[in-house]
Amino acid sequence: MFEAAELGQKISKKEFDEAEPVLHTKLLEVQRQLRKTNIPVIVIVSGVEGAGKGAVVNRLNEWLDARGISTIAFWDQSDEETERPPYWRFWRQLPPRGTIGILFGSWYTKPVIDYVYGRIDQPEYERRLRRISEFEELLTIDGALIVKFWFHLSKKDQAKQLKQEAKLLKKDIKGSLMKKFAKRYKEFIKSSELAIRMTDQGIAPWHLVEAVDKRYRDITVGRVLLNAIEKRLEQKALQPVSIRTVDVTKEKTGAEARTLLDHVDLKKTLSKEEYQQKLEKYQRKLYKLAWQAREQKRSSIVMFEGWDAAGKGGAIRRITAAMDARLFKVISIASPTDEEKAQHYLWRFWRHVPRAGYVTIYDRSWYGRVLVERVEKFAQEDEWKRAYHEINDFEEQLCEHGIIIAKFWIHLSEDEQLRRFKERELIAWKKHKITDEDWRNRERWNDYKTAVNDMVTRTSTEYAPWTLVSGNDKLVARVEILKTFCQHLEQALD
Repeated sequence: MFEAAELGQKISKKEFDEAEPVLHTKLLEVQRQLRKTNIPVIVIVSGVEGAGKGAVVNRLNEWLDARGISTIAFWDQSDEETERPPYWRFWRQLPPRGTIGILFGSWYTKPVIDYVYGRIDQPEYERRLRRISEFEELLTIDGALIVKFWFHLSKKDQAKQLKQEAKLLKKDIKGSLMKKFAKRYKEFIKSSELAIRMTDQGIAPWHLVEAVDKRYRDITVGRVLLNAIEKRLEQKALQPVSIRTVDVTKEKTGAEARTLLDHVDLKKTLSKEEYQQKLEKYQRKLYKLAWQAREQKRSSIVMFEGWDAAGKGGAIRRITAAMDARLFKVISIASPTDEEKAQHYLWRFWRHVPRAGYVTIYDRSWYGRVLVERVEKFAQEDEWKRAYHEINDFEEQLCEHGIIIAKFWIHLSEDEQLRRFKERELIAWKKHKITDEDWRNRERWNDYKTAVNDMVTRTSTEYAPWTLVSGNDKLVARVEILKTFCQHLEQALD
């Protein structure tokens, strides 16, 4: 692959001086146009050590308006990053829509290095590359433009460049990381060729740039980036990737459709005495398990969905009452803010993934994409259909990292919901809980019921199963949730 690259490409200083002002002006113009769109641009800078990647990044920052560009360097992982799934560090740094983010180091760096140094075998390396392809597909179909550069040097030219850099810096680089990587030139080339072949997609292609001549290198990068943004601005919208969407049957809808929720026993009850005994039992158990998880650095995510007035808040309070306040955080999900709208819908959930040993409780969650956004048509059909795959992948990454997931849907009958709605209207300190939106949602009961059935069917996995909770009796629901969360922790902890 790299042997076929055009080597020895050069342009004269005169050619560069003539081309540079024109390119600079055009880049500023497309950047101004980009600001008015919902397109984030992600530029990935990779390649052989000594190829001048840092100089390229500096040049792009010189040519572009600093107010719409950010440069993110992914060096060694911090403690904060190692305590979370690998992609957390990338999700939190993604550029907002209408801006450009240059990634110096990226999701490619660690897999390539791990493979070169034998920390992972080829099947695991290929698995990680497939995940990269899916991640880039997810971002691209959501509207992102990904421009990937690989800067190439022959081994001989690399040695020259490293020598010149050492002289310029007046520093011996014999013991540097750059020199260590250079010693494994062939291994890095082989590893990188495989990475490029497996991730060179039409929606996110690689651009191989010969980097011996810095003027040729910089002008080429600028032109490629300019051309990519211009083409993307010309597109009204990207076509959805059909292979990632889920075919949701519409054979039966409405009141006649039978769903998983119809099998939930809503007649369960508990006396106040039984409730108090079981509540104290499981809260004591949860208190011990939460500290045990902290000691073993095992994080947990507890996620609540359910009908309006199903008792999610009361259940959450019974969980938090059993834990030290330093160990948990409750995230209440409402309509996305402007900052959140500027990112992929999963961004706001990735950012709250807990550190090792802590608990994040989501009151509503990423499942809004396949529930309220589906039913109320806030999301396009192709968006919510492909969300099942995206959500399963998200939860799989959490579980691979050792995070314990407990997902609860609290179910109740239409009659019981109506009773609670009317009660809220009559009790002064509950009036704030009932809104016009709650009544509107109730009118779409059967549509939501179908959406919940599809959600549970398609996202109840071995690593993150759903628990359907009987919620007509709030006492039953609270005990069932505490008991189930304790079981999740017991099964996961040593």
